[in-house]
Amino acid sequence: MFNISTQALFAQLLVGLINGSFYALLSLGLAVIFGMLNIINFAHGAVYMMGAFCAYFLLNVFDINYWVALILAPLLIGGLGMALERTMLQRLAGLDHLYGLLLTFGLALIIQGVFQNYFGSSGLPYAIPQQLTGGQNLGFMFLPNYRAWVVVFSLTVCLATWFAIEKTKLGAYLRAATENPALVRAFGVNVPRMITLTYGFGVGLAALAGVLSAPINQVRPLMGADLIIVVFAVVVIGGMGSIMGSIVTGFALGILEGLTKYFYPEASNTVVFVIMALVLMVKPNGLFGRA
Repeated sequence: MFNISTQALFAQLLVGLINGSFYALLSLGLAVIFGMLNIINFAHGAVYMMGAFCAYFLLNVFDINYWVALILAPLLIGGLGMALERTMLQRLAGLDHLYGLLLTFGLALIIQGVFQNYFGSSGLPYAIPQQLTGGQNLGFMFLPNYRAWVVVFSLTVCLATWFAIEKTKLGAYLRAATENPALVRAFGVNVPRMITLTYGFGVGLAALAGVLSAPINQVRPLMGADLIIVVFAVVVIGGMGSIMGSIVTGFALGILEGLTKYFYPEASNTVVFVIMALVLMVKPNGLFGRA
């Protein structure tokens, strides 16, 4: 028989896996945007929050369930991201990264301020879909069905994204467009459109994470602000622009954070940043990053 402390350990590991799922999806979106477009998207946390609110509105205003929202919310928020890229970020092409960071940081503050003004700081409930209620008794712990779904689904999306970018012809065009856009245009590829779609896809990944998070963390205007600094640390540790680095580091740091909460709770909020400092001292480009 497992004692209570062991059950608590597995419970914290599960919490770490859940957080790691969100870290991986969010950092993957950041890596796609930075790796393909060289844009440091500080509005990513606000987009994550908007994905959760989009699912909430779809359910409570239009009576559209979770499963449809899982597809529709990333498409809607991704479309909004493409409009943002076309109207604002495209004007910063060729300039220093700092301009894009300041623009997206300002947008994040505006978006969060508007939502907080209308909805306050308290969380809004979003019900777990009926098909995923309940859980499984594994003997050593109780595994809620919805949390298991979040881990499996986010891992599947992350690996599918890695495969599309690293192993397909489309991914080759995307990588080539960041290195030599003139050459890619010579093959008849519309590079500005590709950049816009890529930004929309990265934003859509953040919105997808928001939909997945809504039944667990509730829907709050500042839910993204609480997460974005940790996600940026994950991206730096994995390597800026590294797809696989974001996936591996996101899940690994989530688990490590869960273990720290069990063994030494006082350090759970800082362990990610300590690891980031150590990694940067040894390998400034990140674990999977390139020079």
